[in-house]
Amino acid sequence: MTASATAPETTTWQLDPVHSSVEFAVKHLMIVTVRGSFAGVEASIVGDESKPAGATVTVKVDTATITTKNDQRDTHLRSADFFDVEKYPSITFVGKRIVGDGFGEFQFVGDLTIRGVTKQITLDAAFEGRAKDPWGGTRIGFSAKGKIRRSEFGLTWNQVLEAGGVAVSDEVKISVDAQFVRK
Repeated sequence: MTASATAPETTTWQLDPVHSSVEFAVKHLMIVTVRGSFAGVEASIVGDESKPAGATVTVKVDTATITTKNDQRDTHLRSADFFDVEKYPSITFVGKRIVGDGFGEFQFVGDLTIRGVTKQITLDAAFEGRAKDPWGGTRIGFSAKGKIRRSEFGLTWNQVLEAGGVAVSDEVKISVDAQFVRK
């Protein structure tokens, strides 16, 4: 008698953008935190649920959808001084590995690409739960937080302040709350 190998059960999850957010925060004038977000986000998770560490995660953010609730600032952020949306229409993140329990608290390591520059980053993440929706679908939720230095991605515009310091901090805090629907 021979044993047959069981093929892994691959599941695809698509981001529900209506119930998800990708946000950032920077210090302005070194005294107050200014927050912003992106409305155009696509993401998917593909993998075997019994082995979450091997899942493939891809995220694409439309840079033109940036909003800080200030039209003048948003226009400047879309310009060549910052995201240069004409030349670089998207930010991407490709997950490389999960360190820890993918259905608990874990670190999520992946390649973040902004303005054509790719750097490996680590996000502190947590599985927030699983639920059946009223339409018979299955949903899962994750949250993640991390920090990057915007200068490492070519986002170097700034102004030196007369009293010292700069107009915009180099450190950017990232915060993600994501709900996915099983396909």
